Amino acid sequence: MSLTLTDVSLTYADGEDRVLALDRVNLDVPPGTVTAVLGPSGSGKSSLLAVAATLITPDSGTVVIADADTAGMSRDHLAELRRRRIGIVFQQPNLVPSLTAVEQLQVMAWIDGRPLGRAVSDAMTLLDSVGMADQADRRPHSLSGGQRQRVNIARALMNEPTVLLVDEPTSALDQERGMAIVELITRLTRERATSTVLVTHDRAHLAGADRVAEVHDGRLSILPDAAAARGASLGQKTSRIREV
Repeated sequence: MSLTLTDVSLTYADGEDRVLALDRVNLDVPPGTVTAVLGPSGSGKSSLLAVAATLITPDSGTVVIADADTAGMSRDHLAELRRRRIGIVFQQPNLVPSLTAVEQLQVMAWIDGRPLGRAVSDAMTLLDSVGMADQADRRPHSLSGGQRQRVNIARALMNEPTVLLVDEPTSALDQERGMAIVELITRLTRERATSTVLVTHDRAHLAGADRVAEVHDGRLSILPDAAAARGASLGQKTSRIREV
């Protein structure tokens, strides 16, 4: 089971005109792999994630998640698909201030109708997998930015999604913590066989990607050699160090 977008186009209303956000996008993300998506601001990255998350219906094309074609699904059916098949890691963790780390995850299971005992066990297992088991009883205000993002990632995985969509998870973190978060996402993708799309602005975060795609003016292209893209990233980083 994977995430597949085929000939997806999306436009937005702009007064009396329509603005093209996605232009015949094709993307297939197999289970257990990470596809990193690069592109300047306004290029269509956020639109791509919104369509993949079934939050926006494209003008044309198909979105298939876990072998289910989303075309023609009712709002309720799409909501159920998102709840059970799609995990979303937002740019900002947006954790509930009054809940502890473990309670943040338990809420997801409660929404899905799982028994409380199993929810607690699953939540603690996930917190342990992201290195946060010893912080389970702490609330967001007492956690660092990197720790909050780790809880955010664990929460996105709580309902065992097929697809994991990650939007600029390191934007509020320094380089070292950012790299640790990307490495964590890569490891969990392999362990849990999710089809992961990672939107990032930083080429230094491509090390774990199986494929790298770029979006420009709504058009997505897969770079022919992800290793070359990672090598270019490392070269740019080394160049900056030398300049300093």
